[in-house]
Amino acid sequence: MACQSVAAVMDEQALLGLNPNADARYRQRAMVYFEQLKESHDAWEVCAEALAKGIYNDDHVKFFCFQVLEHQIKFRHAGLSAAQQQLIRETLMKWLQCQLMNAQPEKPFIRNKAAQVFALTFVMEYLTLWPKFFYDVLSLVGLNPHGVDIYLRTLMAIDAEVVDRDILHSPEETRRNTLIKDSMREQCIPSLVESWFQILQTYQLTHFELTCQCLEVVGAFVSWIDLNLIANDRFVNLLLSQMSVEALREEACDCLFEIVNKGMDPVDKTKLVESLSQVLQSAGFFNVEQEDDVDFLAKFSRLVNGMGQSLVLSWTKLVKTGNVKDAADTLQALEAKVPLLLKLLVHEDDDISANIVSFCYEYLHVLKQLPQLTDLQKTNIEAIMLAVMKKLTYDDEYNFENEGEDEAMFVEYRKQLKMLLDRLAQVSPELLLEAVRRVFNTTMQNWQSATFMEVEVAIRLLYMLGEALPASHGAHFTGDTAKTSALQDMMRTLVSCGVISYQHSSVSLEFFETVVRYEKFFVVEPQHIPNVLMAFLDQRGLRHNSPKVRSRVAYLFSRFIKTLHKHMNAFIEDILTRIQDLLELAPPENGFPVLLTSDDQLFMFETAGVLIVSGDSPAERKQAMMRSLLSPLMDAFRLLLAKLLQETEEGRQVALADCLSHAVGFASRTSKAFSNKQTVKQCSCTEVYRDCLQTFLPALSCPVQRGVLRSSVRSFLHRMIICLEEEVLPFIPAASEHMLKDCEAKDLQEFIPLISQITAKFKRQVSPFLQQVFMPLVLAIFESLARPAEENDQTAALEKQMLRRSYFSFVQTVTGSGMNEVMANQGAENIERVVFTIIQGAVDFPDPIAQKTCFIILSKLVELWGGKDGMVGFPDFIYKNIVPACFLAPLKPTFDLSDAQTVLTLSECAITLKMIHLKRGPEFIQFLQQEYLPSLQVSPELSQELCQVLQQPDLKVLKNYIKAFFQRAKL
Repeated sequence: MACQSVAAVMDEQALLGLNPNADARYRQRAMVYFEQLKESHDAWEVCAEALAKGIYNDDHVKFFCFQVLEHQIKFRHAGLSAAQQQLIRETLMKWLQCQLMNAQPEKPFIRNKAAQVFALTFVMEYLTLWPKFFYDVLSLVGLNPHGVDIYLRTLMAIDAEVVDRDILHSPEETRRNTLIKDSMREQCIPSLVESWFQILQTYQLTHFELTCQCLEVVGAFVSWIDLNLIANDRFVNLLLSQMSVEALREEACDCLFEIVNKGMDPVDKTKLVESLSQVLQSAGFFNVEQEDDVDFLAKFSRLVNGMGQSLVLSWTKLVKTGNVKDAADTLQALEAKVPLLLKLLVHEDDDISANIVSFCYEYLHVLKQLPQLTDLQKTNIEAIMLAVMKKLTYDDEYNFENEGEDEAMFVEYRKQLKMLLDRLAQVSPELLLEAVRRVFNTTMQNWQSATFMEVEVAIRLLYMLGEALPASHGAHFTGDTAKTSALQDMMRTLVSCGVISYQHSSVSLEFFETVVRYEKFFVVEPQHIPNVLMAFLDQRGLRHNSPKVRSRVAYLFSRFIKTLHKHMNAFIEDILTRIQDLLELAPPENGFPVLLTSDDQLFMFETAGVLIVSGDSPAERKQAMMRSLLSPLMDAFRLLLAKLLQETEEGRQVALADCLSHAVGFASRTSKAFSNKQTVKQCSCTEVYRDCLQTFLPALSCPVQRGVLRSSVRSFLHRMIICLEEEVLPFIPAASEHMLKDCEAKDLQEFIPLISQITAKFKRQVSPFLQQVFMPLVLAIFESLARPAEENDQTAALEKQMLRRSYFSFVQTVTGSGMNEVMANQGAENIERVVFTIIQGAVDFPDPIAQKTCFIILSKLVELWGGKDGMVGFPDFIYKNIVPACFLAPLKPTFDLSDAQTVLTLSECAITLKMIHLKRGPEFIQFLQQEYLPSLQVSPELSQELCQVLQQPDLKVLKNYIKAFFQRAKL
């Protein structure tokens, strides 16, 4: 035996480390020993001997030996000698022989690992060295239960290696796997199928675990073997008999599902499904109401779903090929399954119901394609509608205040039912509308005595109609009178029958969701607005005892007001008075519970802003209302900022900073109410927001909690640049100075968009400020980028990349805003320094987004300074730096011409070259032909070709050519 070449003794000390409870020293030694055995030419053979002779009783050592063997087969098989490959085969067969004689089987984790090693060996050797693999295994195992167990586990492991589509394989592995399957079909599949039949027959009453394993194997293999070997009377009758054995029925069901799912000719598939269906029906399986085992019914529902989907697929194929007779037979078979479908769909267990939804959905899709529906089909549609409506209903156990996994599963299931409802609407919108109307009206007439589940689902159905029967821009109340009058009647009933007073959070939520979905109803019937407004404002809405309801209503109320603001004139001051306490800033030291969270309050401030701005009051009145809204925020801000400056305890500092941030956020949110028609100036609110700026800006110089404060004030400045326009400019220099002090990469990255926004919006107006701030900002960026970071610190590397992008983006904004003087007045040394960073960005950093921006900047600089009257010395800079950048960047190995983003960069590179030619003319062509391209060893023919393309007026020609040029240059 080959393993005699090494001492057949394993390192006992190292083996101690395999025990999970061993100390770290021994575990480390075991790891080192494992690596030695894996990598050694022949030391692994001691593991083979240990397995073959059963030397060790310790399970961890046995598992370890199989792992070492697995490594050899998986990664070193080709390098093993013929004797070593033979040794592996012998080891496996000897180990298997030992299993037959053992009184007790090995632990499952060892049997699974052994099966994996058997499967790997099979994959490596079946086509060449071990074609009799199955013959040898089956001859040895016979019907010995321990042997059969390993055989079945090995088959499942082979399925995972060779067949499983969820596992990604290389093209080479895929070819090999195809060859293995072809060879198995020719040589051994009939023998394997016979062995499965014998196992199923022998053990179905005595060894349930083995029988279930065998059924799993049949289910796995049936997808690629000859179906006639399985779908025959002998086999199917055996499977059906096992459907009546409690311990086997679920596995038997799964096995039948796989048989039904196998791809085949549509006519044959219909026959198969029908014969199976008849046998199942005559055996009483269709009487699902008499079955108590929900786990089995879930599997059975999946089987029926598979049968139904198979029939739909057959029907679709037959219709496509014009086979009218067989298509009609298949449709008849399909319709015959609908009563069973309905029993399963309406089953009280949601898993059973969910498993049949796909069949139901596809059946409806079939009906949608039919030119006319029969009475039976209409009856089926109505029955499915009623089933969906029933199943949409919450059950008693649903926990609304503390939703867990069960609740999440029901929400997902409800989404599936919604898909059915939408499909029903496509098949027969009139039937759906009538069914919903009937359920809704009946429930609303008696809502006081109905359960919350009935009331909620009735309103929910009305809500769902909004998506099931789509209308352009929510215009549900214009157009088709049958639909609009039905929806209008239901909405009128909803808002006038008093159901909003129902004491359950789910009903309250559904009411407000529906009111906002159909907000256009109130344009048609505005007389209902006061009642609904009161519901929003009192204990039924914003003051509801459920925090979840209050939170959602805050958002829905803002939507309601925004859409119907033209109808709110008469109520503005009343609403503002009623919500005044909900607009108070919750101080950090106040332990009292608040009605709304700060996120919910954002919606309230936006709503208040919309009410003030969109009303018909004169500008002075609007100004007074806006001041009374924002003054409390400013007063609180001043007090809290003073407190923060004195506070030393970090926890309190965080709470105060958060509160200050909320105050700024609330003020910012009110400004969302302004529009192009209703500007801050027209509403006389400029002064109020200027006061806010003056109040908030001192927070920028606060030495503690800088991140939170700077972020909120910066966001406020962004809003004010839009709203106050040039009125904001006096505040910008001081704000910028504070924000550039002691800043991190992230601060700078967030500050740059603010400066870019100012530059793009005000252009020449801010030129003096930009000239002043340009170099301090650039130097702060350089300093931040130069700070050393840990080599493997991914976060720091990403921050630097983002900052670099922001910097280039800022320079692009400045150069693109027509303010030549901003950079031109920075002094020659500084200009050179900045432009060199642009060259570096274009060439040295493999970041196509940044590179693209850099080439846009270079092109712009050439346009500005590259002509006859441009900046002194810049033409020299073009030839020494910009032209080389246009060639060196695309020639880099990291410049991937198959990447879409990189191709955009190359396009900008081409534009830069074109701009240089535009500005420098023949001089540039001469430079390329006589100096630069020869220095890159470009042939005179290629050089001539490029220069000719450069001189053509069509830029598109150059863009296409330059990609091919660099592809050739890289070869």
